[in-house]
Amino acid sequence: MEGLTKIDDLGKPRVVIVGGGFAGLELAKALATAPVQVVLIDKQNYHTFQPLLYQVATAGLDADSIVSPFRKILSEQENFYFRLAEVQAVDTAAKVVETSIGRVRYDYLVIATGAEPNYFGDAQMAKHSIALKSVEDAIELRNTVLSNFEQALQLGDMEQINSLLDFVIVGGGPTGVELAGALSELRKHVFPKDYRELDFKEMDIHLVQSGPVLLKGMSAQASQEALESLQKFGVQVWLEARVKSYDGFTVTLSTGKQLITRTLIWAAGVTGAPLAGLPPECLLPGNRYCVDEYSRILGHDHVFAIGDIAAMRSPAYPEGHPMVAQPALQQGRLLGQNIARLLVGKAPLPFTYDDKGAMATIGRNHAVADVILFGKEYHWGGFMAWLAWSFIHIISLVGFRNRLSVFFTWGWNYVTQDKGLRYILGKTRKPLVEQEVVEKAIV
Repeated sequence: MEGLTKIDDLGKPRVVIVGGGFAGLELAKALATAPVQVVLIDKQNYHTFQPLLYQVATAGLDADSIVSPFRKILSEQENFYFRLAEVQAVDTAAKVVETSIGRVRYDYLVIATGAEPNYFGDAQMAKHSIALKSVEDAIELRNTVLSNFEQALQLGDMEQINSLLDFVIVGGGPTGVELAGALSELRKHVFPKDYRELDFKEMDIHLVQSGPVLLKGMSAQASQEALESLQKFGVQVWLEARVKSYDGFTVTLSTGKQLITRTLIWAAGVTGAPLAGLPPECLLPGNRYCVDEYSRILGHDHVFAIGDIAAMRSPAYPEGHPMVAQPALQQGRLLGQNIARLLVGKAPLPFTYDDKGAMATIGRNHAVADVILFGKEYHWGGFMAWLAWSFIHIISLVGFRNRLSVFFTWGWNYVTQDKGLRYILGKTRKPLVEQEVVEKAIV
């Protein structure tokens, strides 16, 4: 077919996977022994362990501890092929995907493109805030935090200094809670040593949550413990408050309260990242594909969606499964089995989500965990929950090297109460401090 990008034809059915997040990578692994050719397409050449992005953003981990190249992960899988490209559209009639390197033919197409920040149509918010969905975002946030303090040392105007020292986090889910806790640890143990000239009593950390509780979806006990822990750590939590506007300096809340900051971190919501070419009726609110219990996009027998981009609705999950790692992993695993079944004429198996619970860490020795065992929910809090959270995240990382690296880095950080990765390298969101109030320090 004219215009097809060069990929060896193995003479086997070809499964094209768009996106190498938790769902896409797990599917590729699940097809290792199936009589198919697996082609993974991603605009990055590596898998990112997104739950620990906030650790990179707060100097707790280096970026290479939470990423692993696809070719390395699946180097032993003979039916696996990877192409570094961006998918632009799907042509279901011709059974090809249009990419930045040409067209790729498929027999089965699996969309696992995940989600992207949802600014709810607020262009100013998208322009001035920093999200946390990629390694680049995490590094930019770390650089920005450190650059703020470097610039604060050169100013004489207290309002401008405070705007650089203060941080506003929008969204009280796991990302927002974990970021707030990590920044509070830096404020207490690390920054006062690095920036002795600054008064860190002036560093305010605000967490803004539109609903009445933090960690929506977790137990009431977990939500309350998270709130109390953050308040104990000096984080100012604003519940039932929405951000009405942000111009890069002033945050205006729905309550009328105004906060001053040069750094607003957006963790308030995500929306699906769909591809062009499929009919609009395939999408539900939130830009997620409507799929059946076999992960098939409605009306397309050979096109599937898994992970955050897929909304598999049921009485228990009327809006689709939670946009977290566990449903994505389980959907990818089952779809691999089902494609193998379809190839031999067997009926696919319906997906049933095995909810194992949820966890969130709030800081050193503090975490909350709702764990489901044998159909019964148990709640842990404090040090034991923190240990469980740490252990589960280490063993969930891809690759032994990454697990070992994170284990030793966290051990060192715990003993020394230090986070040594405080370097500015790469892109920085530079605050636009008014020149008329900048007073150069006399040195």
